[in-house]
Amino acid sequence: MATARAGLAAVPDSLAQVGKLARYQLREYLRSRRFLALVAIIGAIGAILTGLLGYYRPSALLGGGLAFYSDLWGGVTVVIVLAAVFFGGDAIAGEFQNKTGYFLMGLPVRRTTVYVGKFLAAFLASVAMVLLFLAIVVGNGVFYLRAAALPWQLGVSLVLAIVYLAAVLGATFLFSSLFKTSAYGFVLTAILFLFGFTILQELVTDLVGIEPWMVISYAASTITNVFGSGVNWGLAGQSSTVTEFRTTTTTWTAGIAEGVVIMIAYLVVTAAVGLWRFEREEFT
Repeated sequence: MATARAGLAAVPDSLAQVGKLARYQLREYLRSRRFLALVAIIGAIGAILTGLLGYYRPSALLGGGLAFYSDLWGGVTVVIVLAAVFFGGDAIAGEFQNKTGYFLMGLPVRRTTVYVGKFLAAFLASVAMVLLFLAIVVGNGVFYLRAAALPWQLGVSLVLAIVYLAAVLGATFLFSSLFKTSAYGFVLTAILFLFGFTILQELVTDLVGIEPWMVISYAASTITNVFGSGVNWGLAGQSSTVTEFRTTTTTWTAGIAEGVVIMIAYLVVTAAVGLWRFEREEFT
């Protein structure tokens, strides 16, 4: 009896379990082929961008100002979606598909701990991909722009990109917890964040004529909006109207604080629903 009690007392608390699970999961990511594949993909994207800049040398980008980062760094949203798909698409579904959950759930560990640990590992691995892409963009910026290579707006945009990454991962984990097959998480995340939300944003703006504050792609636009002139830092978007050929078009620009609130709301809701779903799923 004393030995059993000592064993129970030796079980680490939930916070320590999260750290251990995240560390081992992150180590698995770093040793996996998917990590190397994503590094290769981002490296190829960077090589293509660098080659195009060197060959065409567009004056609009290389003539100074913030247009360089607004265009090149804007590609980080694609990197974020790819990282979320690679590291989060099967984070939960894989436990059912590969039957590993039978062994993991038999340990004295709560499902909340498993969920948070896996999310943290996927988040850190994805941040590494974002920083890799940032290094490529900054390298080109230092080469072409010299002293103007590191504007303060780039730091703000990086923070916004990290918040967007967390929101995308929240949705990815939700999709992964809804299905027992990893493919659904991969496909849904890629389609929604690469095409679906952008199309929905256009429909809300053009057909309904209101600010698309409920669409996360609208909030993600703050990643590049911060490089513009007269940046809106507030909690409300700004509209502008253009009339051409008797057709009036209204466009909306999200405020920086507004975009952060929207992305955090997506993160909280999707992560909470995904965790709720995971805790009620049975390993049969």
